[in-house]
Amino acid sequence: MTRNADSPKARARKLHARQGTALPTVRRPLEASAKPGAHAITAPSAPAKPATATSTLSLREPFVVSAAEAGLPLDRALRAKLDGASWGSVRRLIETGKVRVGGDRVLEPTRPLAAGESVELALNARRPSSEGLPASTIVYADSQVVVVEKPSGISSVPFEPNERGTLDELVLRLLVERDGARKTPLGIVHRLDKETSGLLVFARTLTAKRALKNQFRFHTVKRRYWAVALGDVKAQTLQSRLVQDRGDGLRGSTENPGLGRDATTHVRVVEALRDATLVECQLETGRTHQIRIHLAEAGHPLVGERVYIKGYAGQPIAAPRVMLHAFELGFEHPANGRPLHFASKMPADMQALIAELKA
Repeated sequence: MTRNADSPKARARKLHARQGTALPTVRRPLEASAKPGAHAITAPSAPAKPATATSTLSLREPFVVSAAEAGLPLDRALRAKLDGASWGSVRRLIETGKVRVGGDRVLEPTRPLAAGESVELALNARRPSSEGLPASTIVYADSQVVVVEKPSGISSVPFEPNERGTLDELVLRLLVERDGARKTPLGIVHRLDKETSGLLVFARTLTAKRALKNQFRFHTVKRRYWAVALGDVKAQTLQSRLVQDRGDGLRGSTENPGLGRDATTHVRVVEALRDATLVECQLETGRTHQIRIHLAEAGHPLVGERVYIKGYAGQPIAAPRVMLHAFELGFEHPANGRPLHFASKMPADMQALIAELKA
């Protein structure tokens, strides 16, 4: 066997070891990048630039709502004052109790403002100790079902095991506080996207859950939505088979008849707006993101859309959320078969956007 000779560096180590001296340290220049998977060593950073409104979200003095700003949702008016702030950062300020209107803390981002009200930031204010919903959230409740008005920004049900503050949890808390109800989990029979607002029903017994699920399965539940979509939308019926991955990681339609599930959306024009259209959508089926996908694939993404907008040739319109509201819900009572019908008003943020697009 041939033995490999020591490398020059190894011989130097042995020599210094015999002499009792240390191997000289070679300092290499700091590099700006590293190989994949390695930790980069970087030189000390330059002094930070002064913070902008986006990072500090500071409002030195309270502002008074003008006549022109009256009726605007709080988040829209506040964002206009905080130049460069994102919708998400403004909404977080409100939802964590950092904004006061007329001296009172307001936690609802879409709360409409009145002329003459003062709005101020209280960045040192403590976060609310517990989340809650107003009593008006509950539209109807009996021993079998509860119908609620879901605000935007709250998940209908948890998607993670430890997720808290979801609609089902908050509604149950309201029922316990209001009626002394038992803390029996509510039955999930359908969902609304986190950013979608409007009417939603929960079951309160296993029998009611089964009956309502059958009504949804056989498409006898009446559901209508208002949506503000980009461009000049025409009345039409949109039908396709929706799959979880259309090829780019997003939900969408497929031409393969053996894949996906049937989805049908009836679209009626309510009003033409500037570069957008207010439409009414009636569902025959209730697939995940159905309205958003169908209108986007028809060339008309919803205003505020951030997912299903790839390839849209027009100019997007800024909005704090996806402009979609479930305004009508009708079904048969699961215990006695009595028809139940509920209607909801258009939320303030949608009203403000439409008024802006009419001007």
